[in-house]
Amino acid sequence: MKRQTILTCIFAFIAMHAFAQVPNDTTQAKRRRPTFRFDAHNPDMHDPVMAREGNTYYIFATGMGINVLSSTDLQTWQMERPAWQQAPQWATDSVPGYRGHTWAPDIQRVGDRWLLYYSCSTFGKNQSAIGLATNKTLDPKSPDYHWDDQGVVIRSRRNIDPWNAIDPNLIIDEKGQPWLTFGSFWDGIQLVPLSKDDFKTPVGDVRTIARKWNPEAMKEEGVEANNNEIEAPFIVRHGKYYYLFASTGLCCRGLRSTYRTVVGRSRHIEGPYKARDGKQMLKGGGTLVAGGNEQYAGIGHCAVYHFDDEWYFVAHGYDKSLNGASKLVLKKLQWKDGWPVLAE
Repeated sequence: MKRQTILTCIFAFIAMHAFAQVPNDTTQAKRRRPTFRFDAHNPDMHDPVMAREGNTYYIFATGMGINVLSSTDLQTWQMERPAWQQAPQWATDSVPGYRGHTWAPDIQRVGDRWLLYYSCSTFGKNQSAIGLATNKTLDPKSPDYHWDDQGVVIRSRRNIDPWNAIDPNLIIDEKGQPWLTFGSFWDGIQLVPLSKDDFKTPVGDVRTIARKWNPEAMKEEGVEANNNEIEAPFIVRHGKYYYLFASTGLCCRGLRSTYRTVVGRSRHIEGPYKARDGKQMLKGGGTLVAGGNEQYAGIGHCAVYHFDDEWYFVAHGYDKSLNGASKLVLKKLQWKDGWPVLAE
């Protein structure tokens, strides 16, 4: 009994001191929490894509229910309500750990409706899925504004599929055939044809079109994520070529991020995509478009658009002056000798 009494006293002493370190003043605890303040001219951002309807630009990005911003001048942005408040049931049922924090969307207008592809996953796992939602308008004030979820487009299964079904991007080729490019780490960037009827159903085999092996990445990501550090594909057509933009390096590490954007081109949407030096992206090639500089630790997960007579590059960068905060990067893009270059 004496021994039990002594042990009880020891545990009580330890517990008392442990709880003494926890502030019991709710007001004081709240003061210590960082407060998010939206910056209309330099918004926080991750994995942005952009669209224009009428004279308003919209950005869709990673966030709970998908973050949405709007602007009429590409200078000042305002937050809109998320695309949805509740995660799709099919996604929470099929992707363990996914609870609505939705990654890396893609927004495209096809016919009279907007197609919003989105990623459901958890960090470092390839048990993931890409879904599709549709809407008649992007204007949240319109009575027609409503996102209708169409369900799963494609999913990857752990220990079965060698690729990761996130980071979708829709591209329609010169013959009107829709394709979905996607992928992150594992076996790299993938491409699959979709049905022309619903822009949702795969109608062919998934094929790998880009890889970037890096033995050092395994040390950072751990055993789950593989070491093929390439993701976030985006394909555009310019002139006679298709251009595949992708991100290499490591994201999401603030000042330690090594994200950079590379590109390759091909006369055929299925590749092979080659860098300016002729090296295939399937074999690790890629011409640098944007990366670490004096302002950003890294720049990546880009999208590229042609509005009126201007080309635009949108991405996120880890701002050195803000301790590596992920911020919107929006620049004009030019074409020189058949290759994309960011305007100064």
